[in-house]
Amino acid sequence: MKKLIFTCLSIFIGSGAYAQADAILGTWLTEKKDSKVKVYKKDNKYYGKIIWLKDDLNDDGSTPKRDVNNPNADLRSRKLNGMNIMTGLEWDADDKEWNEGEIYDPRGGSTYSMFARLEDENTLYLKGYIGISLIGRSTTWTRVK
Repeated sequence: MKKLIFTCLSIFIGSGAYAQADAILGTWLTEKKDSKVKVYKKDNKYYGKIIWLKDDLNDDGSTPKRDVNNPNADLRSRKLNGMNIMTGLEWDADDKEWNEGEIYDPRGGSTYSMFARLEDENTLYLKGYIGISLIGRSTTWTRVK
């Protein structure tokens, strides 16, 4: 009987940790309200892909916007819409945040280390940084329902 209770308790506690870790999943509107990013899970890590751009066309109305600021010339022709900008985030239950990931800023063509945490169920705080997390840039995204 004790084994059964322990097993049930372990499953309950474990499923709560997964639910907390997966709370980042969904679609988020960026702070500037000019794009939406879908956060998904793959191999116990979290990724974010641009799924909507307010203005997806170039100034002349031609083809969809491309990753023209990428330092890698081979990647400059890829479309922004559909591009992964967050990679490899891992849930840290002790700190109650996702960290160890990277975020790419297509506006400047730079990639930063990052962490993220929920301020509440519909507000996601993200911080990108180089080196130490004390110095960097932060943003807040809003969940799309």
